[in-house]
Amino acid sequence: MPIYHTLGRIPRKRHIAFRKPDGGIYAEELVGHEGFLGTSSLLYHIHPPTTVKSARRLRETKYEADGDQTLRHRHFLTARAKKGGSATLDRLPLLFNQDIAMLYVEPDENDAHFYRNAQADELVYISKGKGVLETSYGQLPFWEGDYLIIHRGILHRYRFDLNAEQPKLVIFESRGHVRWPKRYRNEFGQLIEGAPYSERDIRRPTFVDPVDEMGDFPILVKQYDGINEIVLDHHPLDVVGWDGYFYPWAFNINDFEPIVGRVHQPPPVHQTFQGDGFVVCSFCPRPYDFHPEAIPAPYNHSNVDSDEVLYYASSEFMSRKGIEFGSITHHPDGIPHGPHPGRAEASIGAKYTDELAVMMDSFHPLKVAKAALAIEDPNYHKSWLQTQHAQFNPPTS
Repeated sequence: MPIYHTLGRIPRKRHIAFRKPDGGIYAEELVGHEGFLGTSSLLYHIHPPTTVKSARRLRETKYEADGDQTLRHRHFLTARAKKGGSATLDRLPLLFNQDIAMLYVEPDENDAHFYRNAQADELVYISKGKGVLETSYGQLPFWEGDYLIIHRGILHRYRFDLNAEQPKLVIFESRGHVRWPKRYRNEFGQLIEGAPYSERDIRRPTFVDPVDEMGDFPILVKQYDGINEIVLDHHPLDVVGWDGYFYPWAFNINDFEPIVGRVHQPPPVHQTFQGDGFVVCSFCPRPYDFHPEAIPAPYNHSNVDSDEVLYYASSEFMSRKGIEFGSITHHPDGIPHGPHPGRAEASIGAKYTDELAVMMDSFHPLKVAKAALAIEDPNYHKSWLQTQHAQFNPPTS
């Protein structure tokens, strides 16, 4: 995250004594990735962040793959997913590999615990809902259409407005650091002219007064493919100030400025984020191609070194039939995919699309999580036939 930011009170220089009003010293905590060489921030706590009263393993979270590895296109309907629960503990795993995992949740409660993912950056798409993300770095308000980037190790807690619309969250867990695409940045890290968004579109945390309170405060940490409970003897949001480049941030999909052309533009023009082994793209409302003979619908294609996953954040998508709001399609490496029958012809002469979707392309094969089978449309791979494929029938188990 190449924007320097600071909030609260910090001393004039790093690693010098920063005195409390009573003469004591605030406890420093350096948080960052790639050891001491990557982006980092320096936080100043009222209490040392190391005062742990207890630690225990709560449960395992290793994802179990579907045993059927038949190569075919897949379709999952999140409208059929179980509703409710915790935003951090009740996520439905959908797809995963060694670089990236995709999960879904519709929480109906606010967590009492704080949460930290110690084995992955989290890129969270707020498909529905609004609220505030509480973090050690301050508060980050969020609303529909937001991407929340919560880097590995950042302590946080969701505070949803549960009187508003039911929250719907799509979560990508990245083993590597989520960042802006390299081609959008100059050698100094600044977003260049011509990039589909700028620094003005990035929202950073706002300062809140630190909490100086003793007691038992559980922090649930995801590490070693499990949930671990660490109990601190003080409230963890006790930071009086910080500065650096490592912190949670937000970007709204509606602030992405689509790149269009006379003829169809390939998906890389929609790229929004870069990770290790994957990219994330945003398909937004935009004018169609304006060559008089252009076919706006995408051509059939075989990405021979990547899997393509689309989350449909609206019920409209120019090249697809049989999808709905919240549908997720998985087009794996090894077989071509493209517009459904009639979609290419219907797109000719169209001027505009209202589609909204989040795409993740992984550069290593994805496994389907066994838990996702309960919401799968088993006939999707036949949907390119001229006859409409059968309607979704949930498994009877």
